Amino acid sequence: MYRGLGILIAHLLEIAFLYEEDFLQVISKVKRRGAFLIPYVVFFICCGIPVFFLETALGQFTSEGGITCWRKVCPLFEGIGYATQVIEAHLNVYYIIILAWAIFYLSNCFTTELPWATCGHEWNTENCVEFQKLNVSNHSYVSLQNATSPVMEFWERRVLAISDGIEHIGNLRWELALCLLAAWTICYFCIWKGTKSTGKVVYVTATFPYVMLLILLIRGVTLPGASEGIKFYLYPDLSRLSDPQVWVDAGTQIFFSYAICLGCLTALGSYNNYNNNCYRDCIMLCCLNSGTSFVAGFAIFSVLGFMAYEQGVPIAEVAESGPGLAFIAYPKAVTMMPLSPLWATLFFMMLIFLGLDSQFVCVESLVTAVVDMYPKVFRRGYRRELLILALSIISYFLGLVMLTEGGMYIFQLFDSYAASGMCLLFVAIFECICIGWVYGSNRFYDNIEDMIGYRPLSLIKWCWKVVTPGICAGIFIFFLVKYKPLKYNNIYTYPAWGYGIGWLMALSSMLCIPLWVFIKLWKTEGTLPEKFQKLTVPSADLKMRGKLGAGPRTVTVNDCEAKLKGDGTIAAITEKETHF
Repeated sequence: MYRGLGILIAHLLEIAFLYEEDFLQVISKVKRRGAFLIPYVVFFICCGIPVFFLETALGQFTSEGGITCWRKVCPLFEGIGYATQVIEAHLNVYYIIILAWAIFYLSNCFTTELPWATCGHEWNTENCVEFQKLNVSNHSYVSLQNATSPVMEFWERRVLAISDGIEHIGNLRWELALCLLAAWTICYFCIWKGTKSTGKVVYVTATFPYVMLLILLIRGVTLPGASEGIKFYLYPDLSRLSDPQVWVDAGTQIFFSYAICLGCLTALGSYNNYNNNCYRDCIMLCCLNSGTSFVAGFAIFSVLGFMAYEQGVPIAEVAESGPGLAFIAYPKAVTMMPLSPLWATLFFMMLIFLGLDSQFVCVESLVTAVVDMYPKVFRRGYRRELLILALSIISYFLGLVMLTEGGMYIFQLFDSYAASGMCLLFVAIFECICIGWVYGSNRFYDNIEDMIGYRPLSLIKWCWKVVTPGICAGIFIFFLVKYKPLKYNNIYTYPAWGYGIGWLMALSSMLCIPLWVFIKLWKTEGTLPEKFQKLTVPSADLKMRGKLGAGPRTVTVNDCEAKLKGDGTIAAITEKETHF
């Protein structure tokens, strides 16, 4: 297996685990997993597999990173590459913050009693109540209304030391800053030698989580109340299918969990051998990704069912979403189990391995894009290693603002705007337009056939041309129409300038595409039709290198397409198909 594919598998396995918290967020909205499964499968077929395959095949065919691959295919849409790398840059800064939190939690697991299991610590308040041992008769209704759990107080008061709002940034949490430094140090030495070193690491970091998933699954389904959690996970409520929000949630979940439109699939695909069967690999990986998420749901919801059983409350009340799943719900669950420090240690080790996988793939794809843009500069000596070091240092210092007392509010802005589903959908629309219409789906199928020896199903081609961009545009418009300002914990409302920062981060990627089109049209000489014609012609050095490349082929000259024989002589000339 080629190194690029090996890293891709590890990255997809990581995403299948970490984005299970997005599954939980969706389930909390739709109330029943079964109602979510139907639209999920629809988007899996119509959007997930087609775009995943498009990006991977494009990287493999061009052997270029996330920016130069679009430059070679269609110079007019090179902005797609810049958009994906801007999103990737945002991810490099804020995603690793989760790792810092996980390392901090892990450092607190090596005790006989977990610090978030009980009250009485210096960070706890008088409202702290250990719910699993709660005797309702000893507490008034008023005190219960104000009560907080020790796991919540550990998260908000010990880990985050969260302030009243983004207006109050407060002091830097030096313990977390050291954890972030450790995370970046590990990440750097995992990737500084490129895919040669990364490919060896990912097999360890990807295998361990699967072992942990099996252990957590076996432990979860044997807990009392687990069956109720599994029923909550699977029981269908088909009436929810009429809710457009369910379909929107399913679509955005596919894009997040498959790492689509982030540039990493293209970068990793570029490391594959030219004749690697990327079509087979993409189908396999997409099924493996969704299958892993589905199985992980049993492990998660069996534990949530156990928590609900122990506390005597509905499952919906113990379900957390976002960071709450990893740092509130599961830590709370392990406190109810025998040998809780052991389970907590294993869980956070798994989280760290998964986070490292994702982080160094994100950094690797960004570095690949930069190196491929300036090969003469960075493919000399240790310049590539120095580039990775520079990116790591810059990202570390930028991330420190999210480790202040008000940093959680900034983290939420990054998560909800900088790398939001809205940005990914916008990029996906133009990716499909570029390949399906401008470059030409038939031409791209020729390229794929040259690589793998046969043509994929025609369904994927029609998804690129019509289905996928249509669905993505519909969801994108629904996002804008139904937009609701972000709130932290559904309570804190950001100031107007906070939302302004969020939208600037979102626009920083989306504007790359139309802005690049405008710049290229402005700089290119000729009439508007002539400009479009020049800017939609693939690079002259973008050639098929397989069997088809050595045989008859088609070249474009002005308004005509010339079919050439294997010896280069002209076989036929036809008028070029116009895509505008």
